[in-house]
Amino acid sequence: MAMAASDIEHLIKEALPDAKVEISDLAGDGDHYAATVVSEQFRGKNRVQQHQMVYAALKGRMGGELHALALQTSAPE
Repeated sequence: MAMAASDIEHLIKEALPDAKVEISDLAGDGDHYAATVVSEQFRGKNRVQQHQMVYAALKGRMGGELHALALQTSAPE
């Protein structure tokens, strides 16, 4: 079962309302995406903590509806 890029963006923005989110479908199959997420909430957190915040925002869909998500996260400059 595939997941739409707009659904991924919505879930991330729901958890991180200030986030700037860019989603790319890497394979055109709705299962393999890349996401760049920039949020002030990431400031002071290491990369693992930032990624955990994004995965938590996806509410358990990783590995099910969403097979792969290559993440780039950062706080705004």
